[in-house]
Amino acid sequence: MTQSRSSSEETSYNGSYFFPAILFSEMSENRKSFFQMLQVFSGAQYVYKSQDKAHTIRTASAETSSEQPSRSSLKLLPSKEVDKANDKEGEKKLANTKKGIVNFLKEKSQLFLSIHWCLLVVVISVFISSSNSKACSGRFVNPITDICWSCLFPISIGPVKVNSGGREDTSNPSQIPCFCPKPPIPLVPGIPVGFWEPARLVDVTRVPFCMVSMGGLKMGSSTVGYGVHSSNGDRRSQSSFYQVHWYVHPVIYWLELLIDFLCLEQQSFDVAYITELDPLWNADELSFILNPEAVLFGNPIAQAACAADCTAATAGFPLDSLFWCGGCQGSLYPFTGNNAAHNGGVQASLLMVERMMAKLHRELLLWGTSGKEALCQNIVLPIIKKSQYKTQMTYPRPTTRGPTACNPLGRTEVLWGSGREFPYKGEDFGYLIWRKKNCCVRAM
Repeated sequence: MTQSRSSSEETSYNGSYFFPAILFSEMSENRKSFFQMLQVFSGAQYVYKSQDKAHTIRTASAETSSEQPSRSSLKLLPSKEVDKANDKEGEKKLANTKKGIVNFLKEKSQLFLSIHWCLLVVVISVFISSSNSKACSGRFVNPITDICWSCLFPISIGPVKVNSGGREDTSNPSQIPCFCPKPPIPLVPGIPVGFWEPARLVDVTRVPFCMVSMGGLKMGSSTVGYGVHSSNGDRRSQSSFYQVHWYVHPVIYWLELLIDFLCLEQQSFDVAYITELDPLWNADELSFILNPEAVLFGNPIAQAACAADCTAATAGFPLDSLFWCGGCQGSLYPFTGNNAAHNGGVQASLLMVERMMAKLHRELLLWGTSGKEALCQNIVLPIIKKSQYKTQMTYPRPTTRGPTACNPLGRTEVLWGSGREFPYKGEDFGYLIWRKKNCCVRAM
């Protein structure tokens, strides 16, 4: 009976209570991962410990606790011990969390600083490379030191020159008195006066929107329209392209050097024209709209006649009858910034100034101011009158002294252009335009 009972108890023990112990013992090898998963699902409410000695698993049956086999198993701790263990584990987790946050912030700060330093290096390198390759340089025109005030002369009253100043002059109206209308009076007598007026400024630059005469101010950016200097193989024929800016600059009027002188242009400083916004300046084909007569002068015979214009301009004033010639600088056609015969920055920039003036005359933005016809008011001239203009360099090295300080259009630059072009800050140019003014000064 005893044996049968014990066997039956063994059978019942093995069938109902021994199976969970075996199951836990089989999972003891992977208990760490199992416990971690168990803590996640149970919300970390209990702490389980592994023991080497034989112990029991608390269950509802107290009889089988003494018969538990000696195996590595689990022990459920009381609630107080669980709370203490949770507190210790929470402190450890908090400490680990703080350390993790500090390490995270350190890593992110190092990454942030490294990225910003890299961006700063890239920006500085791009700025330096762009400024070195396409530098915008210039200087404001100083009205005292950068202007040749002796170029105002000769001043004439009628046919008589009051003061020549050693400068060339064109012919002046000889009749005294002169008569001009002044509404409501049809004719008012006056005295004809002639002088040279500093009226305009011109920039000739390789960099788009680089205002040379405004201190090298960059008005904008552009990926097209940069000045290009290139050579063609072994023939050494060079070409170039420049942008041109045209300023209204009546310096005598806004400096009030001559008060109540009615012959002066009464305007303020203004940017009147920039070729970056003119599509006709960049393309020779499009400029045919303005100068269709260019097909008549694109031949060797017409260009050979420009040699006479160069000689006349070097000796005195250019020939107005050869209106397609730019004197010693080349041909005025087409009215674009492309120069197929680049012989130096001074020569090319002077040619751009002459082309710009011819273009503005064709667009009726420049009018005639000299001669008998212009005594009473400016006259429309769609074809440039070259003899009424002189040019004076203001940047990079102003010409303020000597007989070649201000020169008629087309005069050779060999006499004065040496040393006026140099790398970096001496490849863009500024010019002051002197304009011959004849007017009838009326008493009323």
